[in-house]
Amino acid sequence: MGLLTHLLTLPIAPLRGTVRVLDQVLLTAEHEFYDPEPVYEQLAELERQLLERRIGPEEFDAREDELLDRLEWIQARRRPPRGG
Repeated sequence: MGLLTHLLTLPIAPLRGTVRVLDQVLLTAEHEFYDPEPVYEQLAELERQLLERRIGPEEFDAREDELLDRLEWIQARRRPPRGG
């Protein structure tokens, strides 16, 4: 019976492989999307720009708020659900 099932489902084998690859791509993309490290790097770069006087305090504050909001959003989604 296993051989017969294998032969009958053989035409959809490439589809199963494609689905498996797409699942891996999705998992990798989600991991990168929720990775806080790039946000920390952007915050450090922003501070360097302020110290080098390439941006003013107002622009620094606005961009820092955006990055901190993004970091908070990432951290909230990475936490395990409470009361589970």
